[in-house]
Amino acid sequence: MKAAVRDRYGPPDVVRIEDIEQPVPVDDQVLVRVAAASVNRGDLDNIYPKPQFVRLFTGLRAPRTRRIGIDMAGIVEAVGPSATRFAPGDQVFTDMFTSSFGSFAEYVCVPERTLETVPDGLTLAEASTLPHGAVLALQGLRLRNGRTPGAGDRVLVGGASGSVGPFLVQIAKHYGAEVTAVARGDKLEFARSLGADHVIDYTRVDYTRTGDRYDWIVDVDAHHSLLELRRALKPGGVYDTLGGSDTRLIQALAVGPVASLATGKKMGLMLWWKPFHKPDVAVLKDLIAAGAINPRIDRTFPLSEIVDALRYVDEGHARGKVVVLP
Repeated sequence: MKAAVRDRYGPPDVVRIEDIEQPVPVDDQVLVRVAAASVNRGDLDNIYPKPQFVRLFTGLRAPRTRRIGIDMAGIVEAVGPSATRFAPGDQVFTDMFTSSFGSFAEYVCVPERTLETVPDGLTLAEASTLPHGAVLALQGLRLRNGRTPGAGDRVLVGGASGSVGPFLVQIAKHYGAEVTAVARGDKLEFARSLGADHVIDYTRVDYTRTGDRYDWIVDVDAHHSLLELRRALKPGGVYDTLGGSDTRLIQALAVGPVASLATGKKMGLMLWWKPFHKPDVAVLKDLIAAGAINPRIDRTFPLSEIVDALRYVDEGHARGKVVVLP
């Protein structure tokens, strides 16, 4: 079978398509024929890697795992002798972060506990956009104590037009929040189409200097210091970031708890992420059924053009999700 692999760290050009042996499911494993696999910023962070300190976990000099890709939706092809939840022909989806990576391929083989059935009413391509980005968005709008934005709260989403941001905007609107979406100028109309009440072009306006205050700020990729962000939060407000440079992440980890105690505003890196957490997947299915979440697909690429797909996202062109079709 064909699969995307890499042997070293670097930009999308280090990735190539290679013929590898098709896996055979054993024990409780399930063999899935991949129908669609969406591209996440996390895939690119894994390839580079970003931040650099993740090499401590993924391999100092070279990546320990050659396969790439986390989001996947497909059709069950075969099951292992101990698998009981699924049968050939079932439509399933998953985030492969906790299993083996490798969704950019013709087939994947994963433990059945990592899979869920595709939400009703969605195509497999649409389902492939959900596992990483939508779950991350749902958790990014919820603190450890269960607090979420409430009706009338002012929520700002930084990076509203990429793979996670559109879900953040839609979920915040479902909570009844007044949402401000931050994106590049040529993506503002896309942000409005998601339901954002206000939009800010980050190339022209620094939202931390406008004098506006927000109850929640969720940053997909941090670009401001916590001192700057503190000015943009209301008393008791929440700021969390889902990613960023080494410097911003270290600051969020080291300074965030101190700043939170000193200001009464909760600020820092979102550390409560649980990949493809089953209760949250159930919530997402309910939101989809209610029409609160509508996956947005910008472009599709064949597996043979995986490098182009990764580069398209890496260069910031995508409005919503990019999907790879084996």
